[in-house]
Amino acid sequence: MNEVLIDLRAWRQFVAVAEELHFGRAALRLHMTQPPVTQAIAQLEKTLGVVLFDRTRRRVALTPAGEALLPDVRELLARAQALPARARAAAAGQVGRVRIAFVSTVGFEQLPTWVREFRVRCPEVALELVEATGDVQLEAFARGEIDAGLMLHSPGAAPPGLTRLVVSEEPLVLALPARHALARTPKLLSLPDVLAEPLVIFPRRIVPSLHDAIFGLYHAAGRVPQLAQEAIQMQTIVNLVSGGIGVAWVPESVTQFRRAGVVYRRAAEFAPAARRRNAPVLPVCETSLVWPEEANNNPALARFVAFVRERGKERGDPTEDSREGGGTE
Repeated sequence: MNEVLIDLRAWRQFVAVAEELHFGRAALRLHMTQPPVTQAIAQLEKTLGVVLFDRTRRRVALTPAGEALLPDVRELLARAQALPARARAAAAGQVGRVRIAFVSTVGFEQLPTWVREFRVRCPEVALELVEATGDVQLEAFARGEIDAGLMLHSPGAAPPGLTRLVVSEEPLVLALPARHALARTPKLLSLPDVLAEPLVIFPRRIVPSLHDAIFGLYHAAGRVPQLAQEAIQMQTIVNLVSGGIGVAWVPESVTQFRRAGVVYRRAAEFAPAARRRNAPVLPVCETSLVWPEEANNNPALARFVAFVRERGKERGDPTEDSREGGGTE
């Protein structure tokens, strides 16, 4: 049986009579005469097939069905009254949902801080977070499963076809087994010594531009990387280093991941004169917030992007907007 849509006016009249328990007083409250209110309640009961009020000449009382219905009708009317304000809030990005994928490196410090502060500022915007590598994020964008992503890449090499906001830039540091001879020196490591060590690294498909930059560092020094093991997550890479499998180049933010058996060291960068001689230079990496251009019609996403941009300016981060990234990722 198809349910009949009942006008909100009938529900308002029901609540007025239920609260006044008098048709005349309910009519006055509604700025109406009594006969239309009486007729409206009779029609409502007919439509529902349920008696809502017991009526005698001396009294009006709710039936058990009417008593049970009253709280739900009050909630319905309250929600209906709130709809215009909620619609305006949604259009302003104060209400809604943003599905964000992120690489593990941004999860160590930046993302938890952003989420906490953004939820205080916009408590009715739901941030749905999922950890995913860059290649998985691109697939999720293609399927429409995420609204934005935080990706790691070499400077200027964010995935093409996406609007981006650079949120941080950081150097690569070396993760070493704590028992390794190079881990016992507090000084900057000599790059030629480092390049001879077995390497633990992420597969190229995960972050192509950064993978190529690391391999380029070895090639510029006339070396071929000695691959010991590939792993997808930075935490897994660090765990493999702790087991003595090899060394790994990781973003500096990963040093916040404290793992027994691992130490982090910087390598000496070559002087400007050496750079002019095409000597190898340590790569750096960027993290960008990226989103499809067509996602700009999501006001909640626009508000989150504005928040991240604002936080970057407060911290002095090298934020940069670009309509489309370049590179191979």
